[in-house]
Amino acid sequence: MEFVKCLGHPEEFYNLLRFQMGGRRKVIPKMDQDSLSSSLKTCYKYLNQTSRSFAAVIQALDGEMRHAVCIFYLVLRALDTLEDDMTISIERKVPLLHNFHSYLYEPDWRFTESKEKDRQVLEDFPTYCHYVAGLVGIGLSRLFSASELEDPLIGEDTERANSMGLFLQKTNIIRDYLEDQREGREFWPQETWSKYVKKLGDFAKPENIDFAVQCLNELITNALHHIPDVITYLSRLRNQSIFNFCAIPQVMAIATLAACYNNQQVFKGVVKIRKGQAVTLMMDATNMPAVKAIIHQYMEEIYHRIPTSDPCSTKTRQIISTIRTQNLPNCQLVSRSHYSPIYLSFVMLLAALSWQYLSTLSQVTEDYVQTGEH
Repeated sequence: MEFVKCLGHPEEFYNLLRFQMGGRRKVIPKMDQDSLSSSLKTCYKYLNQTSRSFAAVIQALDGEMRHAVCIFYLVLRALDTLEDDMTISIERKVPLLHNFHSYLYEPDWRFTESKEKDRQVLEDFPTYCHYVAGLVGIGLSRLFSASELEDPLIGEDTERANSMGLFLQKTNIIRDYLEDQREGREFWPQETWSKYVKKLGDFAKPENIDFAVQCLNELITNALHHIPDVITYLSRLRNQSIFNFCAIPQVMAIATLAACYNNQQVFKGVVKIRKGQAVTLMMDATNMPAVKAIIHQYMEEIYHRIPTSDPCSTKTRQIISTIRTQNLPNCQLVSRSHYSPIYLSFVMLLAALSWQYLSTLSQVTEDYVQTGEH
């Protein structure tokens, strides 16, 4: 399937092959598991079980920062699981949350009463996103500054750190509409969707598809307002591993929003970026000029797909125009440049001859990820 997806994007196949043959080490260096203490090995085991995507970028951080962020992430995931479980009464939950920090120093403490991972209905969208994602961005930024790998301003500018988290959270919520509906969860803000339908689940009905897409476009437009803050935040970073850690999820989110914009498939199935596309973004997003070029590309994709009849079209054009003012280059990255017919033919031949090998290698890589080797 990935081979078929690459037919129209030969540069992505080339980058997939380059990534598997060693390019990944430039973005995600291999961590020396043997040098870890037993407790840290346990932490990284849980990290890989909890989030394979974040595990990769966390383990690419430098030195002690890697361990601090790993533990920080695991603690927040535990808190999030507890807070989101609506089967726990408020009387029981509040003391648990207030005292959670003290439980970290009790090796034998366990909580086995959690039954649900997510809340059923979301009533306060901005506040929810701030607490589950914005505070993560703020906490990480303070870690970066405290380590002296980054300037104090990174930890002090909580507004932009908050935007970094909110942009990722809003993207996930937008993309996962159908999955959340099937699991009985509702994260789209009622103040938005109630303008179009009486119940959020009504968007999945074919007769409501036009309203569904209009609401989708409004939410994406809202999320795009965080991009100026994202650009400012990333432009201040000076440590390469921290830059990669922050930039890669952001460009992935931007590409995801571009794929979702004005797309009915959000309400019918799964919308996600291609594996080759993801690898290309990971390999490109290692410096600020490249990140700006990526943002420019996807903003133009969205801009040219804005329906004139969309109620939010004017606002969408306005925010993209604002993003354009942040010195975005009007150019393509080298990895996205056009290829000659001869080179294209060569790539396709290489694809046909190498795909079986690549697939096998990819499976081995997946196994390594699952066992914490990366």
